[in-house]
Amino acid sequence: MKKLLVLGPGCPRCEKLKKDTETAASELGIAFEIEKVGDISSMLKYGVMSTPALVVDGEVKVVGKVPSIAELKQILA
Repeated sequence: MKKLLVLGPGCPRCEKLKKDTETAASELGIAFEIEKVGDISSMLKYGVMSTPALVVDGEVKVVGKVPSIAELKQILA
């Protein structure tokens, strides 16, 4: 099971990244758990200074943008 974290304060781009990541993971048919992290200190633990960000299994994969669903599928596959 992939552990997915969306880091961001709750802005519309952060919410879009969460929704699109869920869509991409579901379309790939992978088991996943997704969590939204809005706490600044938690974000800093990952070295993220720009949001939104996507962390996959503890590794930061996206920072400061919302990739397309096709790009997210490549990241998650």
